[in-house]
Amino acid sequence: MTLEEKLAQIVGFWEKADGEAVAPLQGEFTHDVGLAEAMRHGLGHLTRVYGTRPVEPVERAQWLWEKQRSLVRDTRLGIPAIVHEECLTGLSAWRAATFPTPLAWGAAFDPDLVAEMGAVIGDSMRVLGVHQGLAPVLDVIRDPRWGRVDECISEDPYVVGTLGTSYVRGLQSMGVHATLKHFVGYSGSQSGRNFAPVHAGPREVEDVLLVPFEMALLDGGARSVMHSYAEIDGVPVAADPALLTGVLRDRWGFDGAVVADYFGVAFLHLLHSVAADLGEAAGLALAAGVDIELPTGDAYLAPLAEAVRAGRVDEALVDRAVLRALEQKEELGLLDATFDDEPPTAVDLDSPEHRKIAARLAEESLVLLANDGTLPLASPARVAVIGPNADRVEALFGCYSFLNHVLAHHPGAEVGIEIQTVADAIATELPGAEIIGARGCAVDDDDRSGFAAATSAAATAEVAVVVVGDHAALFGRGTVGEGCDRDDLELPGVQRELVEAVLATGTPVVLVLLTGRPYAIDWALDRCSAVVQAFFPGEEGAPAIAGVLSGRVNPSGRLPVSMPRSAGAQPYTYLHPQLGGNGDVTNLRTTPALPFGHGLSYTTFARSELQAPAQSPTGSPIEASVRVANTGDRAGEDVVQLYARDVIGSVTRPVAQLVGYQRVRLEPGESVVVSFSVPPARLAFANRDLDRVVEPGELELWVGPSCAERETEARTTLTGPVHRVDVNSERWTSVSVR
Repeated sequence: MTLEEKLAQIVGFWEKADGEAVAPLQGEFTHDVGLAEAMRHGLGHLTRVYGTRPVEPVERAQWLWEKQRSLVRDTRLGIPAIVHEECLTGLSAWRAATFPTPLAWGAAFDPDLVAEMGAVIGDSMRVLGVHQGLAPVLDVIRDPRWGRVDECISEDPYVVGTLGTSYVRGLQSMGVHATLKHFVGYSGSQSGRNFAPVHAGPREVEDVLLVPFEMALLDGGARSVMHSYAEIDGVPVAADPALLTGVLRDRWGFDGAVVADYFGVAFLHLLHSVAADLGEAAGLALAAGVDIELPTGDAYLAPLAEAVRAGRVDEALVDRAVLRALEQKEELGLLDATFDDEPPTAVDLDSPEHRKIAARLAEESLVLLANDGTLPLASPARVAVIGPNADRVEALFGCYSFLNHVLAHHPGAEVGIEIQTVADAIATELPGAEIIGARGCAVDDDDRSGFAAATSAAATAEVAVVVVGDHAALFGRGTVGEGCDRDDLELPGVQRELVEAVLATGTPVVLVLLTGRPYAIDWALDRCSAVVQAFFPGEEGAPAIAGVLSGRVNPSGRLPVSMPRSAGAQPYTYLHPQLGGNGDVTNLRTTPALPFGHGLSYTTFARSELQAPAQSPTGSPIEASVRVANTGDRAGEDVVQLYARDVIGSVTRPVAQLVGYQRVRLEPGESVVVSFSVPPARLAFANRDLDRVVEPGELELWVGPSCAERETEARTTLTGPVHRVDVNSERWTSVSVR
């Protein structure tokens, strides 16, 4: 291969127009080269063929097949390109199903359902000739002020790892490569600011931030990894061989492809200032282990070619990356592909199967935070549906949904899929009720002129459903999403004032939060009759919310992230050591308004008889079981949560750590025994030498409705020598129900 042919295999090409700003600092890069010229020596990736603008999928597939045939027939090597797309909440394409955002996956605590979702997303991608998906996001939530919280699954690395691994397995079962992002540390940014420095110590990196990636690679077999934009302790990840080679490849044995986050190689020069120019940035990234530059070849084409020919970058680094790129194409069957077949002439990207999975996941993800008995609604005659998110379809979707990510730049385009607003769904759900609508205010301005109509509607109603929350967008155009960070955790704009004005009417208020992050709403938990949390529940989210209000759906979601009391208490995690909690050494409370794992139901559950051995070897799984009973009068689903605390450690340990969970459905009066097998790796931590170990000593175990309540407890003593956990240790807790 010539140098030009090599470089062509490790870059992408993005056909986009002015104004289609769906990536950070996209306007900093200008490309005069057209696709035909870019394909002259071959091409590594085609970037977002379907996900850049609203295009008819079948027409675009015809275009794609023609371009792939051209690469096969008209280039010397005849190698097709990998096509990659965003797929965080479904394939990012016009008319494709849009599922709940990952924070809702976390609230559902249902790995099997997430795997089903991943499989149907992967099937849609495969049919359209897409080979690689840029998902899942495995960043562990560290600060709810960070805008990208809605893309994340949980503040607990085990929940992130189990659900993220399930998504990987589902997507890859259809022959589409998953891409883990953002490796690593991105969510730990200073003050919750996008692109801010990360000050995580090596133990936090090992015990929290790396864990989900290790699980998804070793347990899930993910075939691609995307580097983080972050710098950790002054070293940009894109230029860090200790992480991208030492951890990924040498320690974990990863043999797939590492791709750049969009423009991340160029950012080594433009934002991090560790490279004097793009050629030096390319050399640093290649040496660290970034194989493929996305979305285009800003650094890996002309600047890298010049640096190689001048002797500033060893061509052997290029060869290493090219071999990995070609190995990935061979694995995907592209080295033998001819594209002589015909592209699809008809596709259904939002089939009844898609809608069914979307509905189930939306229903399971809704968290009932508070309820004085007002819910479920008992056939009200007159309902006021109020708030900026009550009658707005965009409110149901996250930042990386096609609707908010792409269609926002094409205001004249149709949405492309059928979506009910919450107001529409309530009217459908309660056909006998008169529905009175009032917007009240916008999501994020200070206009209070709509308050009078809202309070008037509420005053004449039996109950007021007030739907507030976020608008997801990019780079400051929304209240949550990439580049939409916050310096407080109050509801945006004047939404709190709207809720308080409606409360002042005396009408019972059911507060519905349609958000991409948890907000500090402790003031509402006692004053509102009920509070329902929905984390961007997707295309079937509105019927799911209406179903919870009516009682057709028994809420079963649990908080995947602590509900904060204030922005001043951030960053906070339930995984804090003893000094991170309340105490006499400070006058400020750290306790969140609601704890991790909290969630109410229309029935009641009792957890009892937690059993564990008195002793268990440090190198063996801990076998534990608990009885769970439905003590109420209607069927429901509980998320059984097993927590542990390592009482004494050589370094400080969390006061609570989730080591297993299982969703179970029980009829009234029914009980089951849930058995957990907790492997050593779930209890391992980085000791003073940063070795991952399980130490002998006492371990407290408990099961309860959240991390904060010990409903049934047991103790075990870990015996034997210090056990060092290696990469082959199982991270996936085994669970059985009988």
